[in-house]
Amino acid sequence: MKEGYNMVKKKVSEDTTGNQKKVKRPAKEKPKHPFWVIVNKEVSDHVRSWRFIILVALIALTCLGSMYTALNNMGDALKSSKTGELFFFLKLFTVSDNTLPPFFVFISFLGPLLGISLGFDTINSEQNRGTLSRVMAQPIYRDYILNAKFTASMIVISVLFFALGFLVMGLGLIAVGIPPTAEEFLRVIFFIVLSIFYVALWLNLSILFSVRIRQAATSALAGISVWLFFSIFFNMIVDLIAKGLAPSSFAPEYVIVKFQKMILNLMRISPAQLYSEATTTLLMPSVRSTGPLTMEQVAGAIPSPLPLGQSLLVVWPQVTGLIAVTILLFALAYVAFMRKEIRSS
Repeated sequence: MKEGYNMVKKKVSEDTTGNQKKVKRPAKEKPKHPFWVIVNKEVSDHVRSWRFIILVALIALTCLGSMYTALNNMGDALKSSKTGELFFFLKLFTVSDNTLPPFFVFISFLGPLLGISLGFDTINSEQNRGTLSRVMAQPIYRDYILNAKFTASMIVISVLFFALGFLVMGLGLIAVGIPPTAEEFLRVIFFIVLSIFYVALWLNLSILFSVRIRQAATSALAGISVWLFFSIFFNMIVDLIAKGLAPSSFAPEYVIVKFQKMILNLMRISPAQLYSEATTTLLMPSVRSTGPLTMEQVAGAIPSPLPLGQSLLVVWPQVTGLIAVTILLFALAYVAFMRKEIRSS
């Protein structure tokens, strides 16, 4: 009996040891990269903030209002346009009855406010609360903070604009029942991408002010002041210059054209002018030039819409200018942040 008991005990012990060997320990989760941790946190903060919710609601309401106006006036627009039937969906972004501006005009006006609201307190608010010094005390690179905050804002802006663009096309498809052509779809995509870069320009400007100015309220006022200057006062200044330098009505044609080109180049200092010219050409294929033309240049031209490739070539200088200014402002903010002395006080 004793020998049998020992044998059973030995077998149970072997089975228990074997089972313990077969049990696998749960694999450790790979820690997230610090950059994406900051990005997720910033995206969550933006989406939950009241200022973002208010601006999104305002942009969405204006978007729906402009689309409703476009649908009501679509018939008149198609009758007055020889190429309207070929580019029906683009009319949803451009048609207006002078009561509400079209969709792209609303974006050019409210887009800068969105960019400024997302970036005016990016750095200075955390520095005033003392959280920035705590984050930088962690084993992460210094530039991760600024790059992550910019990336998070760009993710929020991109999702918002693509959602609005597809919302307009979707509601237009439901209301009319005509699907967009491939060229119309690509033109809308290029318009959305250009709008994202336009808002990113103002976002980088507000981030630069946030790095250079300690108080968040002062940073916001600086960004809004620049926006108001280019939106309202800059056009007034250019008009005064045009009135003072306007040539005589009896001047030769080349003098008048040269003067108009000079005034147009002055207007193009404003980012809003570059964005307006680029979006107008992309959403209106009948636009063949963004500057003044002589009678010799107009003679023999066929009044037909331009293909997408030609429209992109026409607005390539404006698009390049917007992207260049956006990158320049981000580089200035990056250098200023890397050289900034950060203290908890």
